Amino acid sequence: MTNDILILSNGPGEVTTWVRPVVKALRQQLGCDRAVFRISVILSPCPNATGKEAQIVQSYPEVDRVQGAEHFFPFLLWGKTAGNWDWRDRGVVVFLGGDQFFPVVIGSRFKYRTVVYAEWDARWHRWIDRFGVMKPDIIAKAPKNYRHKLTVVGDLMADVARGSWEAEELGELGEQGKLGKQGKLGKQGKLGKQRELGKLGEQRKQGKQRELTQNPVLEGSEGEEKDQNQVPFERSEGSTLNTSPIEWIGLLPGSKPAKLIQGVPLGLAIAEHIHKVRPQTRFLIPVAPTLDLPTLARFADPYENPLIQKLGWGAARLVMLDGGDEGEFSNIRVTDNDSSETHPYSQNQVSLSEVSTLFRAGFEPKLSSPTKQNSLNLPLHSRLQMASGVTVELTTEFPAHEILSQCCLCLTTVGANTAELGSLGVPMIVLLPTQQLDAMRAWDGLPGLLARLPGVGTSFAKLINWLILQQKRLFAWPNIWAKAEIVPEVVGQLKPQDVAQLVLEYLEHPQKLEDMRSRLRAVRGESGAAQKLAQLVQEELTNPQPPMTNDK
Repeated sequence: MTNDILILSNGPGEVTTWVRPVVKALRQQLGCDRAVFRISVILSPCPNATGKEAQIVQSYPEVDRVQGAEHFFPFLLWGKTAGNWDWRDRGVVVFLGGDQFFPVVIGSRFKYRTVVYAEWDARWHRWIDRFGVMKPDIIAKAPKNYRHKLTVVGDLMADVARGSWEAEELGELGEQGKLGKQGKLGKQGKLGKQRELGKLGEQRKQGKQRELTQNPVLEGSEGEEKDQNQVPFERSEGSTLNTSPIEWIGLLPGSKPAKLIQGVPLGLAIAEHIHKVRPQTRFLIPVAPTLDLPTLARFADPYENPLIQKLGWGAARLVMLDGGDEGEFSNIRVTDNDSSETHPYSQNQVSLSEVSTLFRAGFEPKLSSPTKQNSLNLPLHSRLQMASGVTVELTTEFPAHEILSQCCLCLTTVGANTAELGSLGVPMIVLLPTQQLDAMRAWDGLPGLLARLPGVGTSFAKLINWLILQQKRLFAWPNIWAKAEIVPEVVGQLKPQDVAQLVLEYLEHPQKLEDMRSRLRAVRGESGAAQKLAQLVQEELTNPQPPMTNDK
């Protein structure tokens, strides 16, 4: 018997943290014979989309067919794909992101069973066949007549944090302390050569170790030379916290100009203060896929970011590290503020002063997302270097879950970053500086639209942000989930030295970090969700009943 499994998803978070573990589990559960089980993924539009979602899904060897979000609505309305796909008589629609109404329509059209992964809410109980829910609370909220359709499967993001679904590609993770080799990628199962992401912990078994940063001794950083040969992200055996001499702190300043203009120099200044007290501390920024490195660097340039000189916050220059053949990137440099020279790496030559002017006028420029890589298909590594010699490593690895999960603490702005870190169980401090209220225009919905109106947007932004701050509301997603402040939220006229002191307090008392980590995990569901969801799909494939479209 031949079957189709149609997965509906949307944004970058969903395709990397939901789709990927589920398709792996489906292949493990149902087998790899494409003639028997075919997996298709159709993406729907998402406001947070990067435009790379289809490409990411195509890299999963378990997936047979992918359609991008730009072709979704013709498929929803008429059932036609851009590639004129054929469909088998029997199948299951699996919802992994988007609107839960979509599987109702598509499942009814194709006469397929429907399985929905419900992270926080389960809707359309009457027309959906099965729900895999994250926590029992969702079942308790469902109408009694439909609770039999709901099964607790756990948290797909917990699988990401645990690394269980990467056993084949990345090797053992956790007690073994080994990250192993990454498996095959690409539409045909390959995207280039297999590579190693490095080893965690002490000396491990097999494989050649590759340091994430491959740090050379840079001019002005002689004091750090003794650390260059140490293994990044090293952790002791069996520990959930970084107890090695080197500890890593992640800086997540956001991806939009309104956040970056404050977040980048603030993060740099905090890093400098921390490094003075704990020189073993290292810092990294996981660069958003919608942001290129030269554009990010301009927010650290005091000649282009007026807040640096105004507030005395941190400044840095971009240093590109050779990631491939000798001299391959030797011509890369950041353009000067008054230079007309173009940057060969950047496809988006907009100066920060222009960016600032534009978003003050209500326009946020679309930042390009080049994918420059070396001959081994490794992301180009680079760093921001401050005059003091303190460096912040930049990684374009996406998603950066494995890297972030090895940080002992992260400093992040508000937004989706807090949900991601919370799901990974990574302790964090959420920063919301109010030094420039009119620059905070990243709110969703009507407030965001009003704040970005030309001419009057600045006044609206100040008023909206003042009103929001007066509400004393919770901003971080883990705190919203728990209805309590699990992670600290630091709001107001922030001073880097004060934030650094708070960070040092946590670093010097690791039990506080462990307590925060435990509370973050308690908010989420259990791991193993991908396998349990695959089991629900298998049960529906063997169910002889047609899809339910009304009450029995």
